[in-house]
Amino acid sequence: MEQSPAPLPFPHDFLWGVSTAAYQIEGAAAEDGRGPSIWDTFSHEAGRVLHGDTGDVATDHYHRLDEDLDLLAELGTKVYRFSFSWSRVLPSGRGTVNEAGLTFYDRLIDGLLARGIRPVATLYHWDLPQALDDEGGWEERSTVEAFAEYATLMGRRYGDRVSMWTTINEPWVLTYLGYAVGAHAPGKTSTTAAARVHHNILLAHAAGAAALRETVTDASIGIALNMSEIYPATDTAASRDAAALAFDQLVTSFLAPLMGGEYPANLVGYSELWSADGDIVAEDDLPAIARQRPDWLSINEYHPRYVVAPEDLDTVRRDGWVGESGTPFTIGQPFVDVTRGSAPKSIMGWILEPQGLRDILIKVSQLYPDLPLYVSENGFAGADYLDQTGEAKDPERIDYLRGHIAAAGEAIAAGVDLRGYFLWSFLDNFEWAEGYLPRFGITYVDYPTGRRTPKSSFHWYRRVIQSNAISGGSH
Repeated sequence: MEQSPAPLPFPHDFLWGVSTAAYQIEGAAAEDGRGPSIWDTFSHEAGRVLHGDTGDVATDHYHRLDEDLDLLAELGTKVYRFSFSWSRVLPSGRGTVNEAGLTFYDRLIDGLLARGIRPVATLYHWDLPQALDDEGGWEERSTVEAFAEYATLMGRRYGDRVSMWTTINEPWVLTYLGYAVGAHAPGKTSTTAAARVHHNILLAHAAGAAALRETVTDASIGIALNMSEIYPATDTAASRDAAALAFDQLVTSFLAPLMGGEYPANLVGYSELWSADGDIVAEDDLPAIARQRPDWLSINEYHPRYVVAPEDLDTVRRDGWVGESGTPFTIGQPFVDVTRGSAPKSIMGWILEPQGLRDILIKVSQLYPDLPLYVSENGFAGADYLDQTGEAKDPERIDYLRGHIAAAGEAIAAGVDLRGYFLWSFLDNFEWAEGYLPRFGITYVDYPTGRRTPKSSFHWYRRVIQSNAISGGSH
């Protein structure tokens, strides 16, 4: 009889948490002085979001705060990663402060601390105040200045209770899906605009980090980057080069300026705009970004990617791979994303391969060995439902989480300084352009009533947190 793998323990001080984002859960979009964000505007435009869904109500976290805090306590999580709604506290993005919005986050933070849960705050998770977008948004440096004002406000208000801060969540998604492809707010389609936003977002991180370090005595500051390990789908020199280029576009184009004050020189369509001769980067910009090097890095990982050089596309298609040029990942870049047609996938179309998390953690650790790491998002999208007994059973999510958490443990065993894992997500929620169809939560939300039901994965993850261990092996 084959024995079960031995439990894989984690470091005694490892942080187990869950993550959410303001626009995805809060609702109360026009209540208590909150101003509109670009996602309010975008989601109300016809054809932008599946089924015409919006975040107007979302999971109604704003009105169900105490209930959700009690659920977090029941889960036993050590930390809770959430984001502030910029337009809830500064309806115009700068200037007049909305005290009701600040009070809501006082209640949230105090409620977490009262339950023994450490708050981990994100300043920006894609919901720019619409008033700032009307002035040019992230294409303008004035928005960087407004972000610094916002960071100062939040640091002064909550710095006595929050020490762990994330400046920006997934700047790649904001930049390329929001400005190059138009699939996310604000829905623009300009490569030049994307290059400008890419740079200004890094300036905003630096400005926000500097503001927090000036206002929060024990500030510990990071940034959350979405990452995938990127493999060549065929072992040719051209496709190996394509995979390296894809990694630079996704990861190094953000990490290299943050850690060393430079952009990769090989990014087709962007490098000339970022060069000394371009019109985007001012003389002191890159040193200013590098001066605010993050204290730690958060990695949001859901799946690996496979790419080929365009000349290899027909070859891999004959081997059962599928893919097309012109996907969101390939705008302006000489590589093509592909996937095996037979590979298991979530309802988002993301392949289910946990070794990708292990490999990306090891790669980033090798690139920057002195940089502590966290997994700040990792999770599974399913079509969950309540069965006839009123239970939400999600064995596929448990399998996904078991494999990926074990992969994180393997990375630690390989020497990676990984300090925590934040599961995405605590609640089913508004999933951006996909609306309410995909469910990522370990808590089922009945959207018409708002009723919460912990899923099987909730109880499974609670046991992982309690034992600080998981069965070994990622595959």
